[in-house]
This record gives sequence, structure tokens and C-alpha cells, in this order.
Amino acid sequence: MQTNPHQARITQIEEFINDVLKEDLRQLEQCLQQFNKEIMEYVQLKNTLETFESNLPDGYRTQVNIGSNMFMQAKVKSDQMDKIMVNIGKDVYLSMSMKEAQQFSDVRVKILTKQADVVREESVKKRAQIKMALLAISEREKLLIDEQEAARRT
Repeated sequence: MQTNPHQARITQIEEFINDVLKEDLRQLEQCLQQFNKEIMEYVQLKNTLETFESNLPDGYRTQVNIGSNMFMQAKVKSDQMDKIMVNIGKDVYLSMSMKEAQQFSDVRVKILTKQADVVREESVKKRAQIKMALLAISEREKLLIDEQEAARRT
């Protein structure tokens, strides 16, 4: 029996959807999750710095891991909080003032948000391509049914 060209094209489109478009969409979603994770880290940094400035003007008490899960009480005075180490990417740390760290956090959030928006737009385009491919399959199936009905009539 000869393969119907409509059925062959339907199979080809289905494979394209599953092998290419859905894989691209999965990768875009992973990328978007990574951007969102980084954005949340910088927002958390900014919130923590604001908390230090507004609620802890005299410093704070904490416990520090000194190794082997042994902790020691520590007191951080406000004059010791003038510089902090901030991960600026690729595990590179830079000493910054609290104000510089807040500004850096704001800038990173804006940059990452714009990058995430680009990925979201790509994701929307991939979803639209999937819908268009599904519509093409639907149209091919209608043609296939019409041909089968015409063949039965003759």
C-alpha cells in the first residue's frame, strides 16, 4: 500500500513539533527559570541591605560556622558593616559599600529583567509556532478524511 502524502506530511510535522519546537521551548523555560532565580537573589540582597540599614543601626549578633558544623557567637558592629563582598558573577566577589551594593543590585535586576523579557518573547514565538504546526496537522487531517470519503464513494 502506498503511503498517503498527507499522512507522511502529518508525521513529519508531528516529529518537528516534538523533536525541535518542544525541545527549544524546554530550553527557553530553563533559561527563564535561571534568570528568575538570579533576579530573586539580587532582590533578596537589596532587601537584606535595607534591613541592615534601617533596623540594625548598632550592628547585630549572629552565629558563624567555624568548621565541622561548630558555631561561635559573633557581634558585628555598625562600623564593621561599611563594606561587604558581593558576587558580581562567575563567583567573582567585589568589595562594595552598602549603597554601592544596593545600586549594583538595582542595575543587575534591570538587566536580568530585560534579558528575561527577551527569552519570554522567544518562548511566546515558539508556542505560536507549535500552534501553527498543530493547525497545519488539523488541515492535513481534514484533507485526508475528505480524500478517504471521496475514494469510498467511487
